[in-house]
Amino acid sequence: MKRRKFIKNASLTGIGLSVSASVLACDKNTSKTKHLTTVSTTPSLPLVIATWNVPNATAKAWHILENGGSALDAVEQGCMVEEADVNNTSVGKGGLPDRDGHVTLDACIMDKHGNCGSVVCLENITHAVSVARNVMEKTPHVMLAGKGAEQFAYEQGFKKENLLTEASKKAWEDWKIKSEYKPIINIENHDTIGMLAIDKNGDISGACTTSGLAYKMHGRVGDSPIIGSGLYVDNEVGACVATGLGEEVVKTVGSFLVVELMRQGKSPQEACEEAISRIVNKPNSNYKNFQVGYIAVNKQGETGSYAIHQWFSMTKYQNNNNDNIQATFYLKDK
Repeated sequence: MKRRKFIKNASLTGIGLSVSASVLACDKNTSKTKHLTTVSTTPSLPLVIATWNVPNATAKAWHILENGGSALDAVEQGCMVEEADVNNTSVGKGGLPDRDGHVTLDACIMDKHGNCGSVVCLENITHAVSVARNVMEKTPHVMLAGKGAEQFAYEQGFKKENLLTEASKKAWEDWKIKSEYKPIINIENHDTIGMLAIDKNGDISGACTTSGLAYKMHGRVGDSPIIGSGLYVDNEVGACVATGLGEEVVKTVGSFLVVELMRQGKSPQEACEEAISRIVNKPNSNYKNFQVGYIAVNKQGETGSYAIHQWFSMTKYQNNNNDNIQATFYLKDK
């Protein structure tokens, strides 16, 4: 199935976006598709996994790893591929704007030592993940926000760009006709690019980048730039990254939860499944109307992926194979 259709069967009618061919252009990539094979039985290093069908991004990361590069460099440059793709309307340049027409980006990155950096509500800079790395490496802070993050980016040499493409502007203008706003996942209005890698030394890093919920309230921040929610890395155990409705991931500190479950002995697949169950089994959970998906890897190179609804997938580059793997999911009867 094409990426970003994962909540097709769970959508509400609130936002009603019009999906053009350009929105799904990233599906032109040719990658092999496998179904329900979410756990590696013969792990080998290096490896890289990412949310969704993003073979160009994982290929970039794999090239770095194969040539002896670090997992940190791999996840940053892999995510940059999607940030630069104007046909990807959920990440970087070309991302769908908030309800006021501003494209605001969130991103974070985390290395093998547990160091991390994050930016939230960043405007006018395409490569938010690289700004996040600069926050990690060149400041005493973990997170910079809004104008402060933008000013820091300029000081580091990043160039100002208009991130609102004509296609995204047209989609926003069409949405404004009715301006039906609901802070809930709907068809084609949000997902995240998250990436995890293990290099030849066995060291793990991760990154996550997004333009967030389309037509969100200005200033809204989801899980993606929040360490422990959208991303978490423990080099002794493993790593996890999330996608979907960020508010629900934040409420359960999802990525940290998955890593801690792996620390207790669960496989990446079992940990992802348990983390999803924590969401769907919450009192008064409205899980049938939103999506959350996790991908994870442990120190041994075993991987897992799981979601609430169907159509979530993971791209894995390992053993010279760049495969898109359909995740198993909770609502099998939907």
